[in-house]
Amino acid sequence: MEKAYLELKALSVGYNNKPVVKDIDFQIKKGEVITLIGPNGAGKSTILKSLARQLGTLSGKVLFQGKDLNCYTGKELAEKLSVVFTQRHDPELMTCFEVAALGRYPYTGRLGILGEKDREKVLQALSQTHALDIADREFSRISDGQRQRVLLARAICQEPEVMILDEPTSFLDIKFKLELLGILRKMARERGITVILSLHEIDLAMKISDRILCVKGEYIFSQGTPEEIFKEETIRELYEVKAGNFDPLFGSLELQKTLGKPEVFVISSSGKGIPVYRALSRRQIPFACGILYTNDLDYQGAKSLAVQVVTEKPFCRITEENFEQAKDLIDGCKRVVNAGVEIGEINGRLLELIAYAKERGKLDE
Repeated sequence: MEKAYLELKALSVGYNNKPVVKDIDFQIKKGEVITLIGPNGAGKSTILKSLARQLGTLSGKVLFQGKDLNCYTGKELAEKLSVVFTQRHDPELMTCFEVAALGRYPYTGRLGILGEKDREKVLQALSQTHALDIADREFSRISDGQRQRVLLARAICQEPEVMILDEPTSFLDIKFKLELLGILRKMARERGITVILSLHEIDLAMKISDRILCVKGEYIFSQGTPEEIFKEETIRELYEVKAGNFDPLFGSLELQKTLGKPEVFVISSSGKGIPVYRALSRRQIPFACGILYTNDLDYQGAKSLAVQVVTEKPFCRITEENFEQAKDLIDGCKRVVNAGVEIGEINGRLLELIAYAKERGKLDE
């Protein structure tokens, strides 16, 4: 078994001798991307601050390369570990370049004078985080999203072995969220940097992480790979979701379905029905749909948003029972929407269903 690079052993963290999260046992390999998820106030930031040694641990140990984290000097730790936290920084009269350059000070000696090599690394990090164009601007006068990119540049030019980031995508727009996480994943894969971060965007956590640590209450709720963690029931229980659904196939959240007697019946396949489902949901119109194969792209969305779904087993011909059930639903609805269907050898009866709706004057194409 591969030796743990960073190990949490019976770790309890908190404030004023009061534990927030207890008995954490978790092993992290070099170059892994580990993401902490969970509801607000669960203790994600507290764990990260303890790993960064900004907060003392209450009990247990953190072992870094087999050595107790508390045995490292401040300089040793600064050369191995960098942090990006969400608290606001307002250094007086410092430019963005100067803030990013703080990441080089573990290597500059007592006088803190940047050499040419140091300046190059700062500029490279600013370019990597798309902050080079604001290098000469005063840090206190830029937006929160720009601050986040400068602070990430500071962490990158520190050339750490481990990066700890608390909600690094906060304040960033979609473009920079994706670019930032892409940078982190690339650093982990190409340079073997271990990345430990917390995220609120569980769809992004699902895509970037090697493993997930779920934090809830006083204990770790669950841990595992994204495939093990991102299941509908796990996410529902972790976040206590009652009004809505999590779709593990697409990694998306859906609002609570509109309940009531179906007013619209949707016929679709191959993902063409999903925009219609969401449009009906936005207008608070209860609907039914079918006949959907359970391996169809539309099925997951239908399961989350439709009042009733008529389903068929994959690769099977549509049964008479399911066909009659769909006809009954059409009879009870005010209109039928043909969102588009792909017809093959086994689902030809969908054309009969469309014709049935048209005969009754309910078809809306």
